[in-house]
Amino acid sequence: MAVADRSRPVRQPITVLTALRSPRQLSREVFAGLVTTLALVPEVISFSIVAGVDPMVSLVASIVLALAMSVLGGRPGVVTAAAGSVALVIAPLVHEHGVEYVLPTVLLAGVIQVVFGCAGLARLMRFIPRSVMIGFVNALGVLIFVAQVPHVLNVPWLAYALFAATLAIIFILPRFTRVVPSPLVAIVVVTAITIIAGLSVPNVADEGPLTGRMPGITPFLVPLDPATFQLILPTALSVAFVGLMETLLTAKLVDDITDTPSHKGRESWALGVSNIFAGFYGGIAGCAMIGQTVLNVKTGQARTRLSTVVAGLFLLVLVTGLSSIMGQIPMVALAAVMMVVAVTTVDWHSVKPSTLKRMPLPETLVMAVTVAVVVLTGNLAYGVLVGVVLAMVLFARRVAHVITVDRTLAADGESVRYQVVGPLFFGSSNDLVEHFAYADDPRSVTIDLSRAQIWDASTVAALDSIETKYGSHGATVSIEGLDERSTGFHRRLTGHLGA
Repeated sequence: MAVADRSRPVRQPITVLTALRSPRQLSREVFAGLVTTLALVPEVISFSIVAGVDPMVSLVASIVLALAMSVLGGRPGVVTAAAGSVALVIAPLVHEHGVEYVLPTVLLAGVIQVVFGCAGLARLMRFIPRSVMIGFVNALGVLIFVAQVPHVLNVPWLAYALFAATLAIIFILPRFTRVVPSPLVAIVVVTAITIIAGLSVPNVADEGPLTGRMPGITPFLVPLDPATFQLILPTALSVAFVGLMETLLTAKLVDDITDTPSHKGRESWALGVSNIFAGFYGGIAGCAMIGQTVLNVKTGQARTRLSTVVAGLFLLVLVTGLSSIMGQIPMVALAAVMMVVAVTTVDWHSVKPSTLKRMPLPETLVMAVTVAVVVLTGNLAYGVLVGVVLAMVLFARRVAHVITVDRTLAADGESVRYQVVGPLFFGSSNDLVEHFAYADDPRSVTIDLSRAQIWDASTVAALDSIETKYGSHGATVSIEGLDERSTGFHRRLTGHLGA
């Protein structure tokens, strides 16, 4: 371990104090925070409409989340706000039961995230296969795109011209400059055209008032009883785990970009605490924003918490000073931005024919099932859960067929030796009993497990069954070669598992 550590030293992250002492790094942090905020605003407003809440709710919650996670989070540079994945999960609850159930749902989700982080369960994320992660990202892109379709149907013909203009600016501007995010420029230009020309098209103000005033503490308007708990629990679990998944995946992405480690447990409980704050002052939950985080860390070269503090404070200025202008943003412009985000969110390499041809069929099946479940249910958590379970079943099925049993009869014919190779667990050990010639073997049988390990009670039960079968033929069985852990496990359970 020491050799590995010396050969690949861990790069020490840049601290806030280091950035404050370096004018060059400080300017990077501030500029990255400003640009990230500009890219954040249109998506947050669009996601609020997807969730069915007032845009001011998502904007204020994003301010709280950005500032709280800047202080509490375990991965500097990650941008946290009211995200699309959470909006998609919480939208059905809002549409069916009303916005007043959002606060208790967010509070419960926050508590779940705090428990998850404090219990060290963030390490469980390593058990989510890559195929499930890709399915998660692809399904997120599909849901975001589908959610925008109603905003471009049954609208005045002028709205389609604005929609096309938005797309044109988004794709053409980056060829000339990338200093300012093209989606922001597109929204500013299209909104200016709408205001100057006096065009009558659906806008953000039609979805909910933007007063420019900061709200007070979110009121608790639903009864605090078992019925409410039962109603909000499924959504709260989905919000909690979808938020954790996207946040931890984003944190790992930043780890890879910066070659620095992060504290995933702290990132988890900090997200829970921040969501509780955002619930009380704002009203909706959030998580890491993958696109904005990449913009902040990769494009803006931000490395400390200063960038996200600047982003939160700049967003506060925009919300309190420019809310009236925000209300006049055409909905088709935001829909165009979000459709582009959706298309770029999808991992297109994963669905290329050449990739699918090279990828093992079980991996492709897991990805496809994850996407299908998410799209059919509209719930990202369900898709991930089904994908993980399917991946586990397919993995167990593959591993179950990797064991081999070699039979060697002694020269004198008085004994026989079986060499078992491979992992022994419920998937492989249930067929183990079929590899032995009970009626034909001599009275002395040795089972060599030096190249195998016992992983569960099913294997011990199978070995007991083998001994019983040999015993009925008057033969004795000796098991040898087990490592210390397997020996202790076998000794504790053998003979105590019933018939």
